[in-house]
Amino acid sequence: MRSFRALIISVAFVVLATASLLPAQSTVPANAIRAVLDKQVIDWNRGDLESFATGYKNSPDILFMGSKISRGYAQMVDTYRKNYSTREKMGTLSFTALEVQPLDANFATVTGNFHLERTAAGGGNADGYFLLVFEKTPGGWKIVRDDTTVPPKGKMR
Repeated sequence: MRSFRALIISVAFVVLATASLLPAQSTVPANAIRAVLDKQVIDWNRGDLESFATGYKNSPDILFMGSKISRGYAQMVDTYRKNYSTREKMGTLSFTALEVQPLDANFATVTGNFHLERTAAGGGNADGYFLLVFEKTPGGWKIVRDDTTVPPKGKMR
């Protein structure tokens, strides 16, 4: 009976010790991923599309879903250059309501809202939400899937 009680106490100790480590481990990818997004905001607001794009995996396999579906890093950079050719069109970017959900050791999703503050000449303000899939790569966490939605004016929640 005494050894059974010792076994139960040992198991309980291991479970409690492991459980206390889990939140700390799960925040590491979340912090690293948030750092990528924070850097993207800084790069965008500096007008540096090349640096902004480094938050994405440089691969022909990355996928973008918006008003159309497109693939590839080069196409993504070209689209950004075309659509945001001036600082006025770029405006000031901010992200809110970010939620990082690790899927496993190498993948995580991020949902959130974006806001572009722009003058009327720059196209006016733009808002939307997104779902990103991040992959842990040798170069750090990178976006491999980007599903960005811009709802009709006045329909943002």
